[in-house]
Amino acid sequence: MTSTTPKRENLLINLICNLVVPSIILMKFSGDRWLGPIWGLVIALAFPVGYGIYDFAARRKTNFLSIVGFGSVLLSGGLGVMKVSGFWFAVKEAAVPSVIGLAVLLSLRAKTPLVRELIFNDQIVDVPRVEAALAQRQNQRSFETLLRQASIWLACAFLGSAVLNFGLARYVLRSPAGTPEFNAELGRMHLLSWPVIVVPSMAAMMLVFWRLIKGLTSLTGLSQDEIFRGETK
Repeated sequence: MTSTTPKRENLLINLICNLVVPSIILMKFSGDRWLGPIWGLVIALAFPVGYGIYDFAARRKTNFLSIVGFGSVLLSGGLGVMKVSGFWFAVKEAAVPSVIGLAVLLSLRAKTPLVRELIFNDQIVDVPRVEAALAQRQNQRSFETLLRQASIWLACAFLGSAVLNFGLARYVLRSPAGTPEFNAELGRMHLLSWPVIVVPSMAAMMLVFWRLIKGLTSLTGLSQDEIFRGETK
């Protein structure tokens, strides 16, 4: 019996559709001369929504993060059409990582913690080999403790991201909603989110991942090459 490996996501297309094109539309084409503030916002947000639908159709794979991201995009569009103040955009920006962080913590009570899908999954780790090594050494309980610790670290990373998101949105979004100036600020915020928020958050998640892998090497006796998916059997 053979298993089908899900097609890998194209990171370049992801960045173009979710960051580059929307930011350019918001900053350069949302004036009255081109699309106008409302249509500029709607068309800019159509790209990440369209990419999400395309990616799901191509890979037939979705997860909690993609669902939250899709909802965030639709909420941004709704807030833009309603012309709410920048404060509520800041609340929305903080709410998304907050929801993920709280979900990671709450999932500790579930049969399968969310950290398994985010970090300890078949796309990254050779899960059957790791679980067999844990069983052989009778370290399953210690592994569950390690997953619990990783969940707490990961939740803290997301909650820290929420604070940064809120602060950045409040700093950048100053103009009245529904204006070309506000759309330009929104596009600038999306670009600034990478060096200000995404890079530090990714560094925090990589630290969590590194500590998890380090713990796994100790509990299983496997090397890092043996733990990662796709290495020698």
